[in-house]
Amino acid sequence: MYDSGKIILGLIIFVGLFTSPIWYDLASGKAADKPNLVFPTKEDQKECVNTAEYMREFHMDLLNVWRDEVVRKGVRTYTSNTGKHFEMSLTKTCTGCHSNKAEFCDQCHNYLGVTPYCWNCHVEPHSAEIKR
Repeated sequence: MYDSGKIILGLIIFVGLFTSPIWYDLASGKAADKPNLVFPTKEDQKECVNTAEYMREFHMDLLNVWRDEVVRKGVRTYTSNTGKHFEMSLTKTCTGCHSNKAEFCDQCHNYLGVTPYCWNCHVEPHSAEIKR
């Protein structure tokens, strides 16, 4: 093995470049701050369509199911696990409580680095109160 020095040097450079994001995070000294969500107050809050834990993890799946049910099948009513009925509408159901996109939706989406396409079709909520 006449080129063992070059191979070892190449492996060291590869491992260094491959793990550089980890080293960069460690050198910065802190992780990104968690989003500071503004939740609806108790007076304004209706019952949500599901639990907070479920919505935190699966809200996009739920919205995709709603979209398919409404657009492709014409079904407009969602029945929750508790048996309560909700209209399948991002604008009328969800933004009734979560009415400020910048204080609620954008906080988590920016933290996670995702760009949802909801607002390509739906009216974006701007204020603390939605007029229906």
